[in-house]
Amino acid sequence: MSPLYGAYTPGAPARGNGPFIVLEGVSGIGKSTLARLLAERLNAGALHTVPDFYMPWAPVMNANTRALPQFAFYLSGVLHASDIVRSHLARGAVVSDRYVSSVLAYHSAVHELDMAQVAELLAPFRTYLLAPDRTFYLRCSNRTLRTRMAHKRDYNRDDHDMITVPGRLERLRSNFGKAAADDPSAVIIDTDDRTPGELADTIIDHLTTELSE
Repeated sequence: MSPLYGAYTPGAPARGNGPFIVLEGVSGIGKSTLARLLAERLNAGALHTVPDFYMPWAPVMNANTRALPQFAFYLSGVLHASDIVRSHLARGAVVSDRYVSSVLAYHSAVHELDMAQVAELLAPFRTYLLAPDRTFYLRCSNRTLRTRMAHKRDYNRDDHDMITVPGRLERLRSNFGKAAADDPSAVIIDTDDRTPGELADTIIDHLTTELSE
């Protein structure tokens, strides 16, 4: 039985007007560009996890709070993102740039925690979180990531630390691999030498084929 009841239940998800699609992967791999393109082609709602109005607080939380308050902040963000998705699905498809797997992968990597420990903290809230129809895990080589990072317009401290803190990028790659292995909605896509348009075509072809069956 879920520990969430009364005012803490999410309500019935709005289904039937389009799939809920998530893009996951390390920062700089091209999720935001691809999410915008997919939203245009699918006439879909789009959001970022954590939601945009959380973002000014993220550097403050990262710099001034310990691991558990940080986790609570990002958990709040993904819970609210799930509510946003529910409201959008009443009108059509939804594309999310990051979702639950990013919270698990990044928090574990930054604080050098076993991801299973973080997943255990999140477990009581799983019933609140709307499950994606498909989660596309994007991968690329270090060469490609360096090239894309050089053109990233919103390069920030977290991006800098991902590249410069010893072992962090490797932990993130490993964490996303583990998340994909445990995710029934996972589809892994290698993005090297592929344009955003080509990747969008691949994803739309997959959705057309798989979700229509």
